[in-house]
Amino acid sequence: MNKPDDVKTVTAEAQTAPAEAATVPLARPAGIKPRHKAVLLSFFAAVLFPLLLGAWYLYARALDQYVSYVAFTVRSEDVSSATDLLGGLSAFGTGGSEDTDILYEFIQSRELVKLIDEEIDLRSIYSEGSDVDPIFTFSSDGTIEDLTEYWSRVVKIFYDSGTGLIELRVHAFDAESAKDIAERIFSRSSAMINDLSADARADATRYAREELDFAVERLKVARQAITEFRSRNQIVDPAAEIGGQAGLMTALQTKLSDALIAFDLLRESAGSNDPRLTQAELRIEVIRERIEEERLKYGADNRDDRDFSTLVGEYERLAVEREFAEQTYLASLAALDSAKIEAQRQSRYLAAYIKPTLAERAEYPQRLLLLGVFGAFLGFIWAIGVLVFYAIKDRR
Repeated sequence: MNKPDDVKTVTAEAQTAPAEAATVPLARPAGIKPRHKAVLLSFFAAVLFPLLLGAWYLYARALDQYVSYVAFTVRSEDVSSATDLLGGLSAFGTGGSEDTDILYEFIQSRELVKLIDEEIDLRSIYSEGSDVDPIFTFSSDGTIEDLTEYWSRVVKIFYDSGTGLIELRVHAFDAESAKDIAERIFSRSSAMINDLSADARADATRYAREELDFAVERLKVARQAITEFRSRNQIVDPAAEIGGQAGLMTALQTKLSDALIAFDLLRESAGSNDPRLTQAELRIEVIRERIEEERLKYGADNRDDRDFSTLVGEYERLAVEREFAEQTYLASLAALDSAKIEAQRQSRYLAAYIKPTLAERAEYPQRLLLLGVFGAFLGFIWAIGVLVFYAIKDRR
């Protein structure tokens, strides 16, 4: 029964809603506020003005830089000797990676900077025009440490450890100076590699000579032991002595056999009281005793010092030691000769596959690239500052 009244109420509210909405005030047009002006002013101050100042410096003050390129690698020449030809020929090979690593560090070292500075006065070369371009030039009153640090800016090194190739880009304010410095770096690096090789060859020769001295001393001791053995036993060669002793035993055995045969024949033909039988028996007994005495010389029951078993054993031991000492001496002598030959013919050197070049135009500073990087950096810093500003403002 109440439905018609409810419908009338809803209709009335719907009719009054547009009227109320029409009375809501509209937003005012947006305008430039002080904070917007501050942000825009900060953009000019933090980005545009430094960028314009940098462009003015790069195009009006910065000196042109010429680049000389040089690239090389460490090589070693190893020519086979005549004895090595039996096993094949060895070819040219690359130097060890350790040499290239050492060279990479040497080019950046203070020692090289000091050597080249003493030759051509790097300070005056890189400080010329410092009153016009103080950023890219070197201060003439800088120390050697400052010059070494500046060296890393004007000498760029690109090193491939896998192939052992090194490329240098030497910057200078004129093309001739850049090429001259590149040539001196190459010359000094080559000398350093040769010095390393010379030290290695000298060490190899010294070690071979020490081994030879040890082998000579060992051979002297072995030969002295043989000499003392012969003097002590009055025997030059136990083997020859044993051969003579064996001949003596054979002769005694033959005489004993002849004496026994003669005794048997005499016993058959003579009487039992024949004095010749006694004499024959005595001869047989003497020969047997002599054989027994000679046999005792071969065994440990010998009463004198001429025990042939012991003498032969000792002599063989001394002979083996002497033979080993002689072989060691011969091997050491051959090693020393080989080391001397290698010291004269084997060398490491730098092989330049790009010789120092002479620039025809300036490549640096790369003004557009520097301006782009500088502008991007300034814009990034300015954007971060604006975001921080609005974040702080929203929190208030």
